[in-house]
Amino acid sequence: MLDAPKNEAILAYSPGSPERAEIERALARQAAEVVQIPVVAGGRRLAGSAVQPVVAPHDHRHVLAHVQQASGAQVAAAIHAAVDAQRDWSQWSFEDRAAVFLKAADLLAGPWRAKLNAATMLGQSKTVYQAEIDSACELIDFLRWNVAFARELQQHQPVSPSGMRNSLEYRPLEGFVYAVTPFNFTAIGGNLACAPALMGNPVIWKPAATAALSNYFVLELLEAAGLPPGVINFVPGDAQTVSAGVFASPDFAGLHFTGSTAVFDALWRTTAEHLPSYRNYPRLVGETGGKDFVLAHPSADVAALSTALLRGAFEYQGQKCSAASRAYVPASLWPAVKARLTDDLATVKMGDVADLRNFMGAVIDRKAFDRIAGYIKLAKESDGAQIVAGGQCDDRTGYFIQPTVIEVTDPNFVTMREEIFGPVLSVYVYADQYWPDVLKLVDSTSPYALTGAVFAQERAAVVEASATLRFSAGNFYINDKPTGAVVGQQPFGGARRSGTNDKAGSALNLMRWISPRTVKETYVPASAYPYPHMR
Repeated sequence: MLDAPKNEAILAYSPGSPERAEIERALARQAAEVVQIPVVAGGRRLAGSAVQPVVAPHDHRHVLAHVQQASGAQVAAAIHAAVDAQRDWSQWSFEDRAAVFLKAADLLAGPWRAKLNAATMLGQSKTVYQAEIDSACELIDFLRWNVAFARELQQHQPVSPSGMRNSLEYRPLEGFVYAVTPFNFTAIGGNLACAPALMGNPVIWKPAATAALSNYFVLELLEAAGLPPGVINFVPGDAQTVSAGVFASPDFAGLHFTGSTAVFDALWRTTAEHLPSYRNYPRLVGETGGKDFVLAHPSADVAALSTALLRGAFEYQGQKCSAASRAYVPASLWPAVKARLTDDLATVKMGDVADLRNFMGAVIDRKAFDRIAGYIKLAKESDGAQIVAGGQCDDRTGYFIQPTVIEVTDPNFVTMREEIFGPVLSVYVYADQYWPDVLKLVDSTSPYALTGAVFAQERAAVVEASATLRFSAGNFYINDKPTGAVVGQQPFGGARRSGTNDKAGSALNLMRWISPRTVKETYVPASAYPYPHMR
């Protein structure tokens, strides 16, 4: 591989540090304004057919922005701008395109860092640490590492025997890519739009409504770095309106998606229904649901296990695709794990993320609050489940749900099977001698296969778990929590009902956004048709 970039260092925001003072100023400044977020098509700022507010989840009376909702005509204008922009953008050299994203990375590492982090904190209710590892470090890493991966990819060229030259041209797809991005990671929003664009594709970017503030600032960052108009078109709005325009276009060439399995299924079906009208078979890349597990062997370290459960399940309110959601703990360890986990949870602070002492903020919106509260209520009313910690929900000021641990007697209880996407961890306690059976149980309980972790000090147990659970998780962790994949270190993605496993943060993902052309040049071509055997 060519020289690899270094991962961006995580700032600590300790009391008295320069970065702490800077983020506090940025938070105060952004909290005092209401940002007007337009539809952006071909670089033009457009007013939509309606306006939707963005509120702070931890203070839902506080309006942070008003987001224009794209009309059908504006979706069509964005598509036209994208197709028009590709003619020039795809002819730029790779290094010229790369320069835009490398400059964006440097800007984000410097003067834009506090702005993006503050927007992510306020709009998505992330603590300063969760924002720092997301909207600063991970997005910087995506921007830099994607360039390195693409350079390495283009080094792969065919053999050229004497008398000819063979080459592979790494063309973009013919048409535009539809990037549908989630609320939970600003970096994912940026990467889903930027990865195809780096490879020469124009993009229609539909952000999640609740992440529109930080995502719009990402677009402005890219513009400040020199991204030409029309390469990435920012189209917030009603999902059906935007998608209807996209899938009706013969120039639809690819979908880059992170979100729910149900939505990805629907988009895949819609693509299939329109298939004969497209100029090419579209590329469909999706990272979807998860029901991520932590499996403990009787030899597991109690302190490491309980810490991983708390961090893995409750950082960013459990709203990570990779969050620990179901755990399997041996009976011999459970009393000690339970005691340590509940003691630690009793000290966890939850509230306004502008108070940097807090470990947790609020869940993203009313819909999420009601869904998660419904699962907790179900557990409270069930004879097969017991609330071990938390269980309280309060939406008076913000959408706050306590970190909740549910001990279940049935390993197929609903909270062990269904994706909740909130601060709820379900624990099944198993008899130590049933370890081999629990391995099979972990593999078969959930239709997903995104992340998972095994804790064991005995190496034989690690080897056995890794083999049995080989297809249970696309990102598999040994003695660590199942969250926190780092670009360039752990390419991210899962299979089964968790997506297409195209591994964001690697060359594997970038390969989906190219349509290679083989070129053969013969220096002295044949001038007569007969072969020697014909003499």
